[in-house]
Amino acid sequence: MEIYILRHANAEEASPSGRDADRALTPEGVNKLKLVLRRARAAGVEPSIILTSPYRRAKETAQGAADALHVESKLVEVPALIPESSPEAVWEAIRTYKSESRLMIVGHQPLLSSVYAHLLGTPSIQIDVKKSSLGRIDIDRFSGQPRGVLRWLIHPKLAADSGG
Repeated sequence: MEIYILRHANAEEASPSGRDADRALTPEGVNKLKLVLRRARAAGVEPSIILTSPYRRAKETAQGAADALHVESKLVEVPALIPESSPEAVWEAIRTYKSESRLMIVGHQPLLSSVYAHLLGTPSIQIDVKKSSLGRIDIDRFSGQPRGVLRWLIHPKLAADSGG
């Protein structure tokens, strides 16, 4: 399985409701996300399903990805992708969809750094997961501890610098 890991784009500092879960994407965040997604589309990224945190900024990011990458299935809100969750809970959510060949998850920091480390089977590894960054890990088994392979990770600045 190809697992694409997308961190939500830049969001407003505070929502009108005052709830962290209600923070919307900023115009700057949307623009940076579009740069990354344009590169992803050019690289042939085609997830068959997108799992997203139920937080507004993640759902808006996931919808942007679905639109840019022409994902036809609906977005699936997964509580395991909220910021306070654990990489083990995210792995269990991924395993629920093990029949999919390409899956995208959309979430938050610091959870996503921990998810990278968990999926790579190296809990102490440090991964810099910038807003709107997108990475790919390949997994070939779903029992026990995952031992994935990091194929690539792109940050918005890299997408912009390469003529994106």
